[in-house]
Amino acid sequence: MCRSIRTLRPPALPEEATEEEIRAAALQYVRKVSGFRAPAAHNREVFDRAVEAIAAATEDLLADLEVRGQAARGAG
Repeated sequence: MCRSIRTLRPPALPEEATEEEIRAAALQYVRKVSGFRAPAAHNREVFDRAVEAIAAATEDLLADLEVRGQAARGAG
C-alpha cells in the first residue's frame, strides 16, 4: 500500500484528523490505484471525483470507528 498515507485515527494521531489530512490521504490512494501522479486533462474530472468520494468515505470511517473502548465520535 502507499507508504505515504498516514494513519489518521488515535492514538497514531493525537487529535482529530483535519480535512486537509483526509484529502491528502485520499489523493495518495487515488494516485497509487490509478498509477498517475497527476491525471491528463481528459481524466481530471474522474480523478477529482474519486478523491472526493474517498475523502468522504474516510471521514465517515473515522467518525464511526471505536478505538480502544472510546465511543465513536458520531455517537452521542
